[in-house]
Amino acid sequence: MKKTRTQRKPKYDRRRALDCRLLEKSKKNPGYFKYEVTIGEKDGTVHKEPAYGRDMQDAISRLIWKERTIKIEKKMERNPFIFFCIWLAVMIAPVIWHGDITYTPWFILYMFGSFTALFLLMGWWQHYLDKKN
Repeated sequence: MKKTRTQRKPKYDRRRALDCRLLEKSKKNPGYFKYEVTIGEKDGTVHKEPAYGRDMQDAISRLIWKERTIKIEKKMERNPFIFFCIWLAVMIAPVIWHGDITYTPWFILYMFGSFTALFLLMGWWQHYLDKKN
């Protein structure tokens, strides 16, 4: 017996936000709201994710950004050599841009400045990801 269209589990060519509902106002951050987003995966499974934002579009874009970041973090954990290459590029960049400054105090300032900027950026990024609404 052939299954009808409503009995079959739908499969999508890409992920989709099927439903988004406003749950409540954020208690910690005024002006933000908590949403529940229902997501349909490529294989047809459906699950719900919480999302926070000023409006529904902002909440969905933050959820997508968070998922992309988690995907990149997993790749970085599996391949620490990539992080080492980025760190090496940050340390070498001042020498490449400014030529022969290796015997001046500016070289040390550039090296420490770029290294500090890299870690400040990583700290800011981690704080952004861990922010609870």
